[in-house]
Amino acid sequence: MGLSLEVDSRTTVALVGKSGSGKSSIISLIERFYDPLKGSVVIDGVDIKSYNLRALRSHIALVSQEPTLFAGTIHENIIYGKEKATEAELSGGQKQRINLARAILKNPAILLLDEATSALDSRSESLVQDALEKMMIGRTCVVVAHRLSTIQKADSIAVIDNGRIAEKGSHSELLARGEKGSYYSLVRLQRCHTTETKQEK
Repeated sequence: MGLSLEVDSRTTVALVGKSGSGKSSIISLIERFYDPLKGSVVIDGVDIKSYNLRALRSHIALVSQEPTLFAGTIHENIIYGKEKATEAELSGGQKQRINLARAILKNPAILLLDEATSALDSRSESLVQDALEKMMIGRTCVVVAHRLSTIQKADSIAVIDNGRIAEKGSHSELLARGEKGSYYSLVRLQRCHTTETKQEK
């Protein structure tokens, strides 16, 4: 049995789970970085293999954990305010904001966020998260997140485990399942880790 995930138009679905569970692979399949060995990825009832690759990607924007800046100046990536700036001068948060600005300019129908804030310090994360939440309004969004606090407002959350959906529901629905639930366990584990980290400081 494989994975079956439906994302309604103009809703946000968050994908959570342990590292290596298959969350980022789902993003790669939607972007058609590779095709599934079995089954299909369908957008508006049409298998994405039927779309011209460039046309497909023109409707999708990806903001990932490791933003890629193209060769050339920052100005060539996006007008940023310092024409001769180099990539080396930019912090992770600044690179991520450029990546986000590129996605905003694209004005995509589908927005894919793959650990978009995980590499940022708390100040940068807050700025980027606020911008992302504004951008997500009225779009179809698939969000991969490690920090569960960033996806609580998602219309639905799918817990991925070994390439399959272990459970799916809203934040409150999944928490209501209590200790038997996979999402509940992830939230509890993350809260414990956050508390331990604060105590170490």
